[in-house]
Amino acid sequence: MLSPEGLMAVAAVLVGLGLLAWCLWAGRLEIPGDLAEEEEEEEKEEGIPFMAEEGSGHCRLLCKPSALAQHLVRSLGRSAALRGGRWLWPCWPQLQMLWQLLQLPEPEPVVARELLQLPDAGLVALDWLVGPWGAAGGGGWISSPVLLLIPNAAGKVTAGLLQLGLRALERGFIPVIFNRRGHNGCPLTTPRLQPFGDPGDLREAVTYLRCRHPSASLLAVSEGSGSGLLLAYLGESGSSSRLAAAACLSPIFRARDWFEAGMPWLYEWPLLLHLKQGLSRYTGALAEVVDMDKLLGSRSLRELEETLFCRTRSRPTSWESYWERNEPLRDADEAAVPVLCLCSADDPVRGPPAQSLPRELFRSSPYFFLLLTPHGGHCGFPRRGPGRCWAHEAVLEYFKAIAEFLRTEERRKGLPRPRRWGGLPVEPPVFTWQRSYTR
Repeated sequence: MLSPEGLMAVAAVLVGLGLLAWCLWAGRLEIPGDLAEEEEEEEKEEGIPFMAEEGSGHCRLLCKPSALAQHLVRSLGRSAALRGGRWLWPCWPQLQMLWQLLQLPEPEPVVARELLQLPDAGLVALDWLVGPWGAAGGGGWISSPVLLLIPNAAGKVTAGLLQLGLRALERGFIPVIFNRRGHNGCPLTTPRLQPFGDPGDLREAVTYLRCRHPSASLLAVSEGSGSGLLLAYLGESGSSSRLAAAACLSPIFRARDWFEAGMPWLYEWPLLLHLKQGLSRYTGALAEVVDMDKLLGSRSLRELEETLFCRTRSRPTSWESYWERNEPLRDADEAAVPVLCLCSADDPVRGPPAQSLPRELFRSSPYFFLLLTPHGGHCGFPRRGPGRCWAHEAVLEYFKAIAEFLRTEERRKGLPRPRRWGGLPVEPPVFTWQRSYTR
């Protein structure tokens, strides 16, 4: 028998499907196929094409030329992920997104939760994927790479993110999900939530993971609006990020513009309800710093964000000042590890590519790589067959390619001799990043 939360989820899905069917029938929901084709025509001469005839075919990699970029082109060009089966409705990103949301991971993973206390007594939760095979991810081999999974800004751990974690677990990674304060059942012990682009809590989690797995490479993947947190962390940390590489699925690059423009109501309304439901659990704790009546009465994501972080009782600030501190790409020039961003031209959540994709960043920075596909929706990238999302396979292939490239470079230049600590040999980390690799 379904729980009350399960019944609410089923009802929300049914309502969403009904609204979508009505909108498509009435012709009131724009199908951005023509827009995607126009964008593709405009950018035909830009980026390196991947000539695949089916599935995710006609992807283009936009990046600054370098030795690493050439290696990624060769590796991703050979990847089966970019030659998956064709999706039946490539011009309907709304159906792609709903398809991904309705699909549950097979088999459904089990997680082992670990609470990490922060310097201000707040808590974040780390969920180690156990998998159906009975072995906890947190106890993997010492040389296995740790893959940090970052959900969207609403804290929703989607089936797609869990599916990516399972695929990574099967391939020898140690996947762990980062849950912000008060998200996904993590207790809220302080009257403070994490702003959109404040990487402070993520930095504490990365430091802990590095201490727990000192000899393993640390990688990170973010989904949707959660990419704002990862991009802010990479820019603010620079060469001290402790990450070997990162990837973003359908990232939101210009967050302030995104909040001000608003999403189509079909997406914004359910997301707003999800956020209000989570915040309502902490009415007592947040009432001393936030006007809860106004917060729970918000009619848009912008109004909710502004009430929660700008119009506070103790330290009110302006909307402009808030984004000066929280815009994801504010310190993008300082990023010092490779970042692959997978985006679709028909993403109905991010917005039109011409306004929402910072192409100049990918042209000028040797660390940012944009893999752009005409169709794929928001965090969808669907295909038929096992996995159902070709972007997951592409991300894992990307991490494999980065590892191969750096091992080859280190082998060519000569690996440092292993040091001994307490009588035991200590192997060097799998990745040792150098700026020369991007030239």
